[in-house]
Amino acid sequence: MTVHAPTGAPTGAPPAALPEDGARAVEEAARRLAGVVATTPLEPSARLSAATGARVRLKREDLQVVRSYKVRGAYNLIAQLGERERARGVVCASAGNHGQGVAYACAALGVPGRVYLPRTTPRQKRDRIAALGGEHVETLVVGDTYDDSAAAAAAWAEGTGATLVPAFDHPRTMAGQGTVALEVVEQLAALGEDPPDVLVVPVGGGGLIAGMLTWLTRRHPGVRVVGAEPLGAPSMAAAVRAGGPVLLDSVDTFVDGASVRRVGAATHPVVAAAGAELVTVPEGAVCVEMLAMYQTDGIIAEPAGALATAALLQGLGVREGQSVVCVVSGGNNDVSRYAEIVERALVHEGRKHYFLVEFPQEPGALRRFLDEVLGPDDDITHFEYVKRNNREFGPALVGIEVPSPDDLPGLLQRMEAAPPTFERITGDEPLYRYLL
Repeated sequence: MTVHAPTGAPTGAPPAALPEDGARAVEEAARRLAGVVATTPLEPSARLSAATGARVRLKREDLQVVRSYKVRGAYNLIAQLGERERARGVVCASAGNHGQGVAYACAALGVPGRVYLPRTTPRQKRDRIAALGGEHVETLVVGDTYDDSAAAAAAWAEGTGATLVPAFDHPRTMAGQGTVALEVVEQLAALGEDPPDVLVVPVGGGGLIAGMLTWLTRRHPGVRVVGAEPLGAPSMAAAVRAGGPVLLDSVDTFVDGASVRRVGAATHPVVAAAGAELVTVPEGAVCVEMLAMYQTDGIIAEPAGALATAALLQGLGVREGQSVVCVVSGGNNDVSRYAEIVERALVHEGRKHYFLVEFPQEPGALRRFLDEVLGPDDDITHFEYVKRNNREFGPALVGIEVPSPDDLPGLLQRMEAAPPTFERITGDEPLYRYLL
């Protein structure tokens, strides 16, 4: 995990970039959302408390009405439109969660809407958006990437006068997302407790963390706010370093709910001015945490939903007994992804490794490899062999799972001593991209 030091004003004093009216906007949004979106549970986590020594609670936005916090910002923006604006309708681009929030808001408010989706959006999310929006929302699949869909949505807004509903880069969206922080503080107060010592928040485009900071820096400046970004898409950290939003050269889209190339022009100044800490979390660590949440806690989290708790386990320097809240931002995970999640988790933990092995093309070669190389508890989980009739050797791609990372040196020693030559495939090689 990479830790980026706070930049700008300390959270102990409200910076000029976070005016009083921003905090009031969050409080007004909370009143607007009352009875419309769920007040999600704030649940103690025995597993994370035992691992850290802190008193850890989870803010379960995965149990929100659309299984993510995105509905808060979408509804807050659309609800403030005038009659003429509502009549012209709204439009957005989305890879899933934001589109569901917009669809729900359109149906609740009776506003016509359009949601543009890239072709890579899973059908389950397309169907969910259509079901939530009903007769009020039209879904259109346009382009191969989110950028293609965003361009189509912007063109529709320009041509028709429809209101574009940004996923994060709008003050009203940010105010809606910021109600998560207000809700956390109120829930702790109901338990007779002070605001949390530490609040860990996933960061993509920055709408959630910016909205929460807008309110916290005015109302509870002593709360330490930590933003967790995926290692493959640290766009907010890049913006803070550069002094403004920048376009990342490349993005690992595995943590799709938080993988953006460029953060918002409205969100970045808030994060920078508040001096929030930003950390990056490897995608493999996110996968390990997703499996722990599922197997131990019974929580189905999407990758972005596991970012905050994964960051906490990577080490944030929390002290024993501190009150810590991690936001589980969403639970819209496609079950078909779990095979990849398990694979990435095993590789991250150092328990699965890949090799190119040159087998002699003779009877018994594979059996000798199994007898001489594999330990009693090692397991071949991947094997692809290409037989060449005109060669003495044939290459095989072999994936081996070991019980513990400590078992790898012994495996490598046995492979060195065995007759077949081999080459270990690591994450630095282009071939690795075809495995994960």
